[in-house]
Amino acid sequence: MIEFLNQWSEAAYTSTGFFWMALWAFILGYAVSGMIQIFVTQKRMQQTMGDEGWKSISLGTFFGFISSSCSFSALATTKSLFQKGASFVSSIAFMLASTNLVVELGIIISIFLGWQFVVGEYVGGLMLIFFSWLLIKIIRPRKLIEQARKNLGEASSDEESDESFSDKIKSYQSWAKVGKQYAMEWKMVWKDVTIGFTIAGITSAFVPDSFFQTLFINSGTDVESFTFLELLEHVIVGPVAAFLTFIGSMGNIPLAALLFTKGVSFAGVMAFIFSDLVVFPVLRINAKYYGWKMSLFILFLLFTSLIGTALSLHYGLDLLGMLPDASSVSITQKEHFKIDYTFWLNIAFIVISGILIYFGFFKGKDVKHHREMAPKSPLLEAILKYIAIACYLWLSTGLILKFIIL
Repeated sequence: MIEFLNQWSEAAYTSTGFFWMALWAFILGYAVSGMIQIFVTQKRMQQTMGDEGWKSISLGTFFGFISSSCSFSALATTKSLFQKGASFVSSIAFMLASTNLVVELGIIISIFLGWQFVVGEYVGGLMLIFFSWLLIKIIRPRKLIEQARKNLGEASSDEESDESFSDKIKSYQSWAKVGKQYAMEWKMVWKDVTIGFTIAGITSAFVPDSFFQTLFINSGTDVESFTFLELLEHVIVGPVAAFLTFIGSMGNIPLAALLFTKGVSFAGVMAFIFSDLVVFPVLRINAKYYGWKMSLFILFLLFTSLIGTALSLHYGLDLLGMLPDASSVSITQKEHFKIDYTFWLNIAFIVISGILIYFGFFKGKDVKHHREMAPKSPLLEAILKYIAIACYLWLSTGLILKFIIL
């Protein structure tokens, strides 16, 4: 019993420590995301993404890069762009870029996994777009695309303001909208982040290495000993594990770090990180938008692309002698709450967070702001909400055990 309580306390301490490590990056990322979404109009996006050429795909990628990393926000914006005339391939490029090439995700990955994974994330994001384009070119799903447009129906009129960028940035109403958008970003991800970080702590404290060695064949061995079939198994099991967790990319990063420390291959970990768009809620939302045939095609498209991307990244870095060593990632041994640069960054960004909330809900309380989001399952959201509340009870009890009782 004492051993279980000790593991419980360590799990809670590790989870809160992980979140403390990443807090400033979350605030920075969502603040930047909120500003971009308020100050950058979508009108230009839909006007320049109408064909299947490289220019449209590049612009779709760029617009995704400067957009939110929340999967549900990305799905809604992708649907809106496609409905208003953007080509299917440039819409897919936007969706992949807005969930894999955004700044905040790179910062979180650098904190937990190191620079090789940041390189893998950004280069891999571009490769995902390339492989998706290649598959679309080969398969040519024109009937599916036409049916998807019919399922979406006519686009609603665009009510975006025609204010110039300089006028927007000087307006307190715009900054009030930024504050509201910042709060919306947190509202969209708080359950995923809570559950993801809690599971990471529990996994670290309770799950033995033998479990990962069974799930991921030959994990825990030297990176050079992985055969092609073993790597292929890793990049297939990684997305399956992500599919079952239902957790978004930001909440999955500490889990990805734990997988790597347990000996899962670089390819398997990258496949796990890339899997935020092949989870069941995304499959269901795409089916609601475009129909089940198109939703399953998008699932096939993304799943096939991430397998090719993860394997290419692994062999590419191996060829360059740049594959990371699992021993270089030691997030569970860190003293998370010492007074260092993380402490001061967190304090500074907590102040920034307070300023944004002040603008959004006090100074600009009469300013209206609405952002389209992908429809979520009420049942699934209710389940995630109660699981998140249970996580808070688990964490608070574990911290009491660590610092007061044990």
